[in-house]
This record gives sequence, C-alpha cells and structure tokens, in this order.
Amino acid sequence: MRKIVLLVAMLFALSLSGFSQSESISGKVVNEGGDPVPFATITEKGTRNAVSANDQGAFIFKVKSGSMLVVSATGYDSKEVSVTGSTLTITLIRSSASTIDEVVVTALGIKRARNTLTYGVQQISGAEVANTRTGNAAAALSGKISGLQIQQGNSIGGSTNVVIRGFKNIYQSNQALFVVDGVPVDNSVINTTNQITGRGGYDYGNAAADINPDDIESISVLKGAAATALYGSRAGNGVIMITTKKAKRGLGITLNTGVIVGKIDKSTFPKYQKEYGAGYSSNYQKDGFLYFDVDGDGVKDLVVPTSEDASFGAKFDPNLMVYHWDAFDPASPYYHKKKPWVAAQHDPSYFYQTGITTNNSLFITGASDKGSFKVGYTRNDEKGILPNSRVLKNNVTLSGSYNITDKLAVSAEANVSKNDGKGRFGTGYSGLNVNQNFRQWYQTNVDILEQKEAYFRNHQNITWNWADPSTPEGTTAKYTNNYYWSVYENYETDTRSRTFGNVALTYKALPWLDFLGRVTMDNYSEFQDERIAVGSQAVPSYFRRNRNFLEMNYDLRADINKDLTPDLNLRGVLGTNVRRRTISSVALATSGGLIVPGLYSIANSLGTPANPVEVYQPTGMNGYFGGATLSYKELLTLDGTFRRDVTSTLPKGNNGYNYYGVSGGFTFSKLLPDVKWLSYGKLRANLATVGTDAEFGSIYDVYDQPNPFGSTILFSLPNQKNNIELQPSITDSKELGLEMAFLKNRLGFDVTYYITNTKNQLMPLEVSNSTGYASTYVNAASVRNKGVELTLNATPVRTNDFSWTMNVNWTRNRNEVTQLYKDIKNLILGSFQGGVSVNATLGQPMGTIQGKTWMMNNPDPNDPVKTIPWDGRGQKLVDAKGYYVMSTTTTNVFGNVNPNWYGGIYNTFKYKNVSLGFLVDVRQGGTVWSLDMYYGTMYSGLYPETAGLNDLGNPVRNTLANGGGIVLPGVTADGKANTTRVVVDANKALWPAANFAYDASYVKLREVNLTYSFPKMLVARTRFIKGADLSLIGRNLWLIHKNLPYADPEENLSAGNIQGIQSGAYPTARTVGVNLKVNF
Repeated sequence: MRKIVLLVAMLFALSLSGFSQSESISGKVVNEGGDPVPFATITEKGTRNAVSANDQGAFIFKVKSGSMLVVSATGYDSKEVSVTGSTLTITLIRSSASTIDEVVVTALGIKRARNTLTYGVQQISGAEVANTRTGNAAAALSGKISGLQIQQGNSIGGSTNVVIRGFKNIYQSNQALFVVDGVPVDNSVINTTNQITGRGGYDYGNAAADINPDDIESISVLKGAAATALYGSRAGNGVIMITTKKAKRGLGITLNTGVIVGKIDKSTFPKYQKEYGAGYSSNYQKDGFLYFDVDGDGVKDLVVPTSEDASFGAKFDPNLMVYHWDAFDPASPYYHKKKPWVAAQHDPSYFYQTGITTNNSLFITGASDKGSFKVGYTRNDEKGILPNSRVLKNNVTLSGSYNITDKLAVSAEANVSKNDGKGRFGTGYSGLNVNQNFRQWYQTNVDILEQKEAYFRNHQNITWNWADPSTPEGTTAKYTNNYYWSVYENYETDTRSRTFGNVALTYKALPWLDFLGRVTMDNYSEFQDERIAVGSQAVPSYFRRNRNFLEMNYDLRADINKDLTPDLNLRGVLGTNVRRRTISSVALATSGGLIVPGLYSIANSLGTPANPVEVYQPTGMNGYFGGATLSYKELLTLDGTFRRDVTSTLPKGNNGYNYYGVSGGFTFSKLLPDVKWLSYGKLRANLATVGTDAEFGSIYDVYDQPNPFGSTILFSLPNQKNNIELQPSITDSKELGLEMAFLKNRLGFDVTYYITNTKNQLMPLEVSNSTGYASTYVNAASVRNKGVELTLNATPVRTNDFSWTMNVNWTRNRNEVTQLYKDIKNLILGSFQGGVSVNATLGQPMGTIQGKTWMMNNPDPNDPVKTIPWDGRGQKLVDAKGYYVMSTTTTNVFGNVNPNWYGGIYNTFKYKNVSLGFLVDVRQGGTVWSLDMYYGTMYSGLYPETAGLNDLGNPVRNTLANGGGIVLPGVTADGKANTTRVVVDANKALWPAANFAYDASYVKLREVNLTYSFPKMLVARTRFIKGADLSLIGRNLWLIHKNLPYADPEENLSAGNIQGIQSGAYPTARTVGVNLKVNF
C-alpha cells in the first residue's frame, strides 16, 4: 500500500512538473536570404517574457512548453512561431514599408540597433561601392556621406584625401582611420615631400587602395569623437568602418566580369590660342624668328626659336615657309626642309590615349551550422590615359570560421594583395609631369603626333625644344624632353605586396556575456624605382626605395548584452588593446649621371652615390577601454565610453592620457503611437574627448650622417630641435542630432550640428640660428570646426512595378585657426612659384592661400596709409603707365581651400527588372590657385585670353602704335578711371597672383548605373544559375558646372594638408563600361 501511495505521489508530482515545466530553447533569426537578423525581439505570447537576439540573430530563451513566440525586428514583418523543439530557425520577411536600416556597425565592429545610437553614424551598402567599378573604395564614397569630404586626383592609382568634418590638424594627418573587420588598415600617403608640396614627383596613392571593393558588405562612417573614442588616439579624425561579405548557408559562387574604357574630358584640358607661335615676343628675336643659314646657300633662313618655351612669338601665316624643329632631325622626312608657319593640327590632347580597365572577380562561399568559409580572387588591370601607364592589382581573400562547441568559436581572415605599377603620373612643377609643359610652357606650333613619330623612329630624345639648332651640339633639349621619351624612358615602376587579416576566438560564457580574443596584422612591403635616361634634359639618374610596414594589434575584450528587466537592457564592453608598429625604409640614388646608358642600378653611378637614407621607426601603444549602453524600452538610451592610452612617442610623465564620451538618445516617437504620419523620431546629444600622440622621433635629438668630407666621416644634428616635454593634443567634441521619418518611412531626415576643438597641437617654432637649430616643436596650436550635416531620404513613388528613391547628403563646415604660439600669426604649410603659399593663419580658416594682390585707394581719408590691399569691393589701383599697382608683400590672403558646402544627390529608379541610379556630386565655394593659368597666361601666351581682338577691334598683341594692347580696369591715384593702354606680352606681369585664384565649385554627374536583372524564372532553367545582373556603368560623364578654366577644380597635387593648388593638372577621364554579375 505504501508503495502504491508513493508511486501515485511521484506520478502526481511529475504531472505537476510537466504542467508547469519551462524548457530552454536556442534559435536563430534570419531573413529570406539566410542572413542573420540582428537584435530581433522574441516574446512569449501573452506574457512579458522576452529576450533579444544578438548581432548574429542568435538567442537562448526559457519558455513554457508548447507556447507561442512572437518574433519582431525593425524593418521586418512580425511572425508567430510555435515551440516545437529545442532548436529553432525563424525566417522573417522584410517589410515593404521600411526604408530605415535596422542595424549599424559601430566602433570595435559592434552592431547596434539604429534606434539605440546616440551619435552620428552613416552606413551604405557594399553594392553602392562595388557598382562604381572604380577599384578604389575610398573614391567611391564621394557625394554619398554627409560630413565626408573626398578629394581625388585624376592620376592612375593616385591618392585620395578622406577627411571627416573638416581639417583639424595643422601638421599631423587629417585622414580618417580605415578599419576592415576589426583590422586597422594603414592609409599612409606614400609620396615624397617634394611631390606633396608641388615640386615634382610621382603620386603613388594611398595604402587603403589595397582594400577590395568587391568584398565589401557595408561601410559605416563614424564621424564624431563619441562614435570613435573606443578606437583610441588615431581615430580622432573619424573612422571608415568596413565590414566584408560573409558566407551564407549552403554553397555560393559569385562571378563579376567587366571592362571600362575612358577618354579625357576636353573641358578639363587647355584650349590653345591658334594665332601666334613660338617665342616670348618680337623683342627677343627680329620678327619672332632666328636667322641663320640652314641649307648652305649662303642666305640666312627663318628658323623657329626652338629654345623659347612660349607662344608669344610671330603671328601665324600659312604663306610663310620656315624651318621647324624637325628640320634639324636627320631621321625626319623634313630634315632641312621648310614648312608653313601655322598652328599645330594636333594639340597635346592627342597625347592621351584611351584608358582601358578590366575587372574580374570570383568568390566561393559556404556555410553550415558548424562554420563557414570564403575564398575570393579579384584582378583589376588599369591601363591609364597616359601612354605607358598601368596599375595591376591582384587580390586574394581567404576566411573561415568554425564552431568548436556551442560556446567556443574560432575565425580567421586574410587579405593578400599585390599591386604593380608602371608609368604613374608625374606631378607638380617638374619635367616628370608632361602637363606642366602642356599647360605652362609650350609652343602652339608643335604638333604632338609629329613628336610621337620622331621618338618612335629611333627611340631618341628628339624634342621641339632644341637648345641651339644652329650648331650640331645644340640639338639637345634645353628645358623639355620629347614627351614620348619622357613616358617611355623616364618612368617609374613600383610594387606593393600586402597581407592584412585577423585570427579570433569567441567564447559565450553566458547567454549575455561573450569574450573575444583577437590578433590582427597589417603588413606590406613596397619597392619604388625612378629613372632618368641618358640623353634626357636632366642629369641621368636612378633612385630606388624599399619601405616596410608592420602593425600588430592584440585585443582582448568582454561584451555584455543583458536584459536587466523586460524594459531595461544593458550592453557593455571592457577590454584592452596592445599595438606595435614598425616602419622601416632605405632609399638610394646615383650621383652625377650614369656610366652605362640603359643600366639602372646604384652601382652604375657616375659619381660616388649619396649615403643611403635609412629609416627605422618602432612605436607602441597600450590601450584600456570600456563602454556601457543602457536602453529603456527602446525609448531612452544612455552611452558612456572611457579609454586610456599609453604611447611610446611622448615622454614619460606625458605619455599616458585619458579620454571619454557621454551621450544620450531619446526616441520620442515611441510616445506618439497615435500620430500615424510619424514613423520615427529621435533626439541625440553627446560630449567626447579624444587624444592624439606625436609622430615618431619628436622627443629626442638624433644625429644625421651627411656625406663624408673627403675621408672624414661627419655627423650633425638636424635643423629641427625636438622637445622632451611634448604633450598629447586633445580634441573636444560636442554634437546634437535629430532623426525623423514620416509616412511609413517614405520620407526621413537626419540633421546634426557639431563643434570640435583640436587643441595643444604640435607646431614648429622658429628659433635663433645661434642655437644651432632653425626650429623646435612646441604644443600650442588649436583649430576649431563647427558645422551642420543633413541626410535626407525619400521614396516619392512606390508601386508594385515601379519605385523612385532619393538620398541627399549636405554638409556645411566652418573651421578656424584659433591659436598659434604667442605672437605668431601665420604658419606656412607649403610655398609655390609666383610667391604663393598655403597657410595656417590665426583667425582664418585653415588653408588660407596667400600671395601678391592688387592695391586700392584707402577709403578712410583720415588714415595716413593711402593705399591698402584690394578688399574685393573697391576699385583696383593703376599706376601712371597703366599697370596695376601690386602689393609688395606676399602675405595677402585671397582665398582658402575649404568649400562653403558640399553634398550629393543619388536617385534610383526601378521598373520591374531594370534599375537606373545616378549620383550628382556638388561642391560650392573654396579656392583653387592655378599655377597653370599664372604661367600659361602671363608668361607663355598659350591660352585664348592672350590673343584675339581688343576693345578697339584690333589684335590684342599688336603694338600700341598699331592699336594693340588692353586697358586694365581700375582707377588712378586721383580716383579717375584708367584709360592708359598696355602691351600684352611676356615682358611684364599684368596681374598679381590673386588674379589666378578661382572659385573651386563644381557640379558633376559622378556616377550612372543602369542594371538589368535577369528574371529568376529564366535563370532557373539553367539549374545552376541563381541570379544574373548586366550593368552599364558611367563615371565622371558630365562636369555640369565649374569656374576654373581648362581644368577640373577637384584635381590636386596630392592627398594631405596642402590643398587648393594646381600645377600641371591632369584632365579628368570620362569612363563608360559594362559589367556582368552571376550568382551560382
């Protein structure tokens, strides 16, 4: 009996436990494509029991057996699911009404729901980058992100300036930090100081050009200090966060293949006057020609003045027969023969060829519950518009992950690339840059295709610019080589091999606690060599440089994501980062020429080679960071971050510094559920501080070893005195933002107002030469930026077959140099020909352009100073001879490099399987100063402005006695209008440097993409093709508006802090292409 009672009691207890038993289930929330849906909310129906999925869509949940689950996520339709086992995979369907991104990748790669963000972040898809087929991920961002200013050159593989919220640093880099899947990727500008400052060199581009656009899933731009503080000091300029594509469930194969062709946009290339030819003026030679006996008949002949690299010479006359440059080339069919004196049939625009780029990529991916893998290969082969120019990029991507247990997972990723360049474009005021001649020093009678024939006849330097054709020894280049000789003989080659990637372990200790241990590496080595061939105008030479870069990061962190109550969620991160970086390089060059022509090695130096220039720069930083996010009902969010860095580049006592961020968000739309037209509304505000350390070698003085004096080895201190008391510079940031969406997300905007102050910056201070130094470093300078960013998205039309979406980005930034050192008012960042400089001027925007300007009568009659620099409003002052009175100093500010505002408008039209997208990229304001126009107008007479008819209807270049010349607008000292006519020739500068400062505004049709997606039913018949897209692509198709004549105002010397100067500017290439994408 007792046994029966006991059995009954046990069965009763089991029945009760079975009635009320809770079970633990695990699951994953995915979308239709099998991709995770991060941060979905899973609720036990009819209760307040709820849990949030993590950023991979995974969750663990205790519920009653047989209960129903309600699964919801921003941007997806809700779904009810019954609990039928211990493991669930729940598929959500994307809501057709949602246009707001539900998840954003933030600092440290942490994914967060958009409504929990408390700072400005903007994210675009990888497709918006890859669809441009540019091969350069950074350049593809232009016009697509508010607050992000992209400055890109027109040279093949050239550098790109990536600046977020304005220039903050006077001397240190303003480039944003690139992070790829948690790996900080070096984006150094790999150019020489001479190249950056316009004195000549090659543009080797940025290191971030190695990032493969075809492998990008999304790009998040973290703009302010509150968003980037967890990354430490080098993230003070903002972060470009790149997330690469991940494998999807099952096997997937994606093939891209395409070709792009490009030709120069002639609106960005000079138009030449065709009335006058070679020479500086008739004052140099009688009638503008040389006179000597060419054919031996004893009679002096008319000879073109080949040594004069200008076009202020004799007026063209087709009936006048003269000896041109090719009359002194024995291999020419015109040797000792005359030709008509006419303008060239083929101007230098014919020098450029059709550029061709082929791009092919193949990615194979696979994923299951146990892990995933990805293998990819991309080849981008770009042949430039300049003859003999090419950049070949090969990229291999390998990644994999494996779930060792339910809690422990390992992942690894490696990106291996090799870039090979040849014939990169020479830049600046240098013979390496053919455009320096085409735009500044040229003869309009020279036919460029005849120069081509002359070179290819015997591969010799047969130039139009003979030093003295009257003597055999004078048939050598005086200033200018044959341009084909320049690109086929005096070229560079370069190679960069790079590997970056990471290995990571993740451990889920608890449902709400994860640990991450990760090692990242970025390692590249590059080789550059440059040659000047025997027979060139310059001294023959050979230069080579090897540079190696290695950065290792060791990360350990804990991530928390816990619901403290059904309404209160806590997310946190606590970790440490150890960074070690080593940069080394060695550069060698020949001296005095080359012994054997065509042999390029240091051992072939005619003179004793200069001492090698060696660099070894090891640096380190240890960082400790933490952050917490508290969210209440998706209504209120409070963020806090803290980081401490200890760096090796600052002296002990000053090498450790702290910074923080505090921010909050209020999603007020949650309180207004009955306002049907309001889909979303949030206010956010934040305060943050970020520190920045010094460059390597700023603390202690190190001896240099110059060339020996005879057999005596010398050592010397550098001109700059280092400082053992340096401190970190600090950036304080404040930000206020408002996000709103209306009409079921058909219309929305995000507006942000920010202020940043970067203070205590390092700057060079001039010291007395008696100290043995020219300058020393001090902490002193400050730069303030404040601005407004606006992002607008709209869907004006949406039907079953047709939709039109629009995205608008607009930015207005104002910066000011608020402090220098004591009485110093100005720092010169770079100086150029014409007495022009780019500067940091106290009380002015960073990047003022200064030089000589006009003078005007002082409007204040009580001021003893009678004339002052022209202020843009008064009348310019003219002297008694009719010439402008110009300032005697070159410190007059007549522009700055910063735009008034910039932005972009991207429209996408979709009709069934066809989509058309196009981007209009806009910059308004700012200044560009053109050395090309300065020389080409006043000193060489190349442009139409220097010819034609004057106000009397006479040729402007006639003598004054023959009705020529011009009257310069202005007034004389007595205030009367100027009526005195002056000669137009190369003998006297008619205008100051300020005359050649132009409004840098432009409006460009940057991108066009027309795509046809093959119907799924059609491709399904193949059984192995899942989808296919055929695209027509165009880039830089139309420069709709600009003010700068004959050039692209966006073209610049290099990336870096010295902007706003053009010298030998390259034309823009209009490109069109076709691309086929197939998914298997």
